[in-house]
Amino acid sequence: MITIAVRTIILYAVLILIMRVMGKRQIGQLQPGELVITILISEIAAIPMEDTDIPLMNSVISVLLLASFEILTSALCMKSIKLRSALQGNSLVIIRNGVLDQKQIKRLRYTVDDILEALRQKNIFDIGDVQYAVAETDGAISVLLKPEKRQVTIEDMNLPESNEKLQCVLISDGRIIRSEFKDCGMNEKKLNKLFKDKKIKPEEILLLTSDSEGNTNIIKKDKYK
Repeated sequence: MITIAVRTIILYAVLILIMRVMGKRQIGQLQPGELVITILISEIAAIPMEDTDIPLMNSVISVLLLASFEILTSALCMKSIKLRSALQGNSLVIIRNGVLDQKQIKRLRYTVDDILEALRQKNIFDIGDVQYAVAETDGAISVLLKPEKRQVTIEDMNLPESNEKLQCVLISDGRIIRSEFKDCGMNEKKLNKLFKDKKIKPEEILLLTSDSEGNTNIIKKDKYK
């Protein structure tokens, strides 16, 4: 039992490290090649956890080789449009001015129901409202509505713009997040002055956020209210 636990922890640590190196896109927007690599890695990693007779290093080496191959392929795809097109495919327009491109949806093996469902998930219930719909290489469908169906923007109404400020989390559950200081112009001196002005200690704060103009929001922990 202890052997299995140790092997599992080691493989978990290796896989987390590999996923971090491979990049966040591997999790959220898998391309065909990335999906294959992810499936293979998960299968290879599971084998030594189930069978302790298999050397752990065999799986670790296989996983590292697959990850290295994926990183190398990604680097080559960045330099070669032809290779990127061959491995990842190309985005295809499947709707133009409310009309389905039947040739393209047959090529992609999409059904009309598939497309209508994807549109409904974007709160679009009439295909006639769509100016363009594009099938992306990761399987998602991007949609551009016709001008008269789009939401009104500040630019459309000629209203003065209001720039939204990035809210930085400076304290989370009593812990100071110093890595956020730069994005909102904060430093230790300003933060200590804030504590003094508010007569509050970091350990009393559940959440403290601030923007680049110094606007702060403080939520105290229940036991300090």
